Amino acid sequence: MIRKIIQIDEDKCNGCGACAAACHEGAIGMVDGKAKLLRDDYCDGLGDCLPTCPTGAISFVEREAAAYDEAAVKENMKRRGANAPHVGGCPGSNVRVMKPMAADASIANKDVATPCEAAGTPSQLGNWPVQIKLAPVNAPYFDRAKLLIAADCTAYAYASFHKDFIRGKVTLIGCPKLDSVDYSEKLTAIIRDNDIQSVTIVRMEVPCCGGLEMAAKKALQDSGKFIPWQVVTVGIDGNLVEG
Repeated sequence: MIRKIIQIDEDKCNGCGACAAACHEGAIGMVDGKAKLLRDDYCDGLGDCLPTCPTGAISFVEREAAAYDEAAVKENMKRRGANAPHVGGCPGSNVRVMKPMAADASIANKDVATPCEAAGTPSQLGNWPVQIKLAPVNAPYFDRAKLLIAADCTAYAYASFHKDFIRGKVTLIGCPKLDSVDYSEKLTAIIRDNDIQSVTIVRMEVPCCGGLEMAAKKALQDSGKFIPWQVVTVGIDGNLVEG
């Protein structure tokens, strides 16, 4: 039968195993360090694995494939057992959408408060992962997002980073010097393939942060979209640098 089913591009797959961990049917396994669709009849075509892939290696296709067999899936999962070993990859790369606490949230009823809560400044982070390299291109949190692209060091240098920059935005961070990569292709795909409302770029005043700013600007240009954007520069003394 012709039906919708996943397809894995092995050239793009980095072997992280996040898709295999996300597949509740056991349709994906790790073979020779790459994700592989083990059996067509295990794939339900719902795509829980898609948003977990950090490289965009998984897509939907319509092709001749065996029908989804729920009974076979249940039997397979029973054989594997509830205590089967993790199929691979880092659980910390799994996509999560969080609801940040309000700035004035009460912690009176908590037995133990986190340091941020105790200081009255709860985390405003609403998405995970935040590393540009790990964030899936089609993660659900990108829908109608106000995108924050920030250099790693900015959150350490600027004391009110959560309140002034992260709050109300989807956060992506990176350091082109340490990662030794050009983020522009990944950022282009994120901006092009999602309904991004605005882009804020926060960088340090040091020259190496120019790579992040250039990558974000190139992504905006290559996406073909006209989106409001701004660049904010943080000094190494923790103050904002005037343009």
